[in-house]
Amino acid sequence: MTTLIIGGGLSGLALAHALQARGQDYFLLEARTRLGGRIKTEHHDGGAFDMGPTWFWPGQPRIADLIERLNLSKFDQFADGELVYENEQGQVQRGRGFSSMQGSWRLVGGLGVLIDALADSLPADRVRLDAEVTGLIKTRNGIDVTLKTGERLQVDRVIFCMPPRVAANLSFTPALPDNATMVLQNIPTWMAGQAKAIATYDTPFWREVGLSGDAQSRFGPMVEIHDASPEQGGPYALFGFIGVPPQGRGDEDTLRQHLIAQLTRLFGPKAAKPTHLLIKDWAFDSYTATKADMAPVHAHPTYGRPEALTGLWDDQLLFSGSELAPQFGGYLEGALEAAENVLSNLEK
Repeated sequence: MTTLIIGGGLSGLALAHALQARGQDYFLLEARTRLGGRIKTEHHDGGAFDMGPTWFWPGQPRIADLIERLNLSKFDQFADGELVYENEQGQVQRGRGFSSMQGSWRLVGGLGVLIDALADSLPADRVRLDAEVTGLIKTRNGIDVTLKTGERLQVDRVIFCMPPRVAANLSFTPALPDNATMVLQNIPTWMAGQAKAIATYDTPFWREVGLSGDAQSRFGPMVEIHDASPEQGGPYALFGFIGVPPQGRGDEDTLRQHLIAQLTRLFGPKAAKPTHLLIKDWAFDSYTATKADMAPVHAHPTYGRPEALTGLWDDQLLFSGSELAPQFGGYLEGALEAAENVLSNLEK
C-alpha cells in the first residue's frame, strides 16, 4: 500500500514522519523548492525570523510533545514594557496597555528548525521538491497522479496536506462530487490573505525606553506589531501584520516607504533605518492562496473535517492540513491534529 502525501508543510511532514516510523510505504511531493509551506524562516545576520506562523501556546499538547521529541527549545515571547497605540489620525499614544502575546512561545532558531528536524528524519528518496501535482485519475489499480512536468506516478491513496482551496483547483477524474468541491472551495485558508513585514535593527532601542515592541494601529499600514527578536542577542526585530487589503499592496516600493514611516512614528527616529526590511505577501503565493482568499477574514473561521470530504474515491482520497482540524484549526497545533486524525483513519 503506497501512500502519496501532497504538501510538505507541517502536517505533511508529520504524516511522513509517522509513516516512516511505522515502516509504511509513502512518498511526499512538495510543489515549492523548499519544505515548510506557510512556515518560512528567513535568516539574516545570524538571526532567524518567521515570515509565516510565529507562536504556539500552552494547552497545545501535540506541538509541545513534538518539540520535546525533536530536542528543540522554546522561549517566551518578549512582553516587558508598554504598548503603543496609533489612532485613526496617526496620533501615537503610549501606556494604552501591555503585550497581547504575553504567555505565547516561540522556537529558538525560528519555526524552520522544526521543519528541518522533521525533514532530516526522512530518507531523501522519499521526499521530492519542485514536484507540483496537477491531476489525479482513479484507476482500477489505484490512483494515477500527474505532475506539472508530465511525469506520472501510480499510488494506492493520496493525502492532501495543502489548503483546501488550492486542492480544489487540481484536476480529478472522475470529478469529485459537487458538494465536496464546494466544501473545498468554501474553506478559508488561514492567514492566506495576510502580508507580514519584519524590520531588523542592531539594538532593541524600543526596550531601552520601556516599550514592549507591541503596537496597535488604526492608521496603518501595519495593524498589529510585536517584538520579533531572538531569545538572546541580536539582530533585534519588530514585525507587523499589514492591514492594507491585497489589492492595495501591489507597489512594494511605496509600501516599504509607508512601513518605515509608521515604524518611525511609533518607535521614534531610530526605527527609520532598519538593517533589513523583509516582506512576505502570502496572498500572492499561489501554493497558499487563491483569488477567494483575497476577501478579508474578520474572525477566526470554524474549521473541522466536513462530512462531504469523507469516503471519496472509496476512501483513497484523504485530507489533512490545519484547516481540517476540529479543535485547533488554523494553528500549528491544528496541522498536527489533522495529521493525527488522518493516521487514525488509516488504522481503521
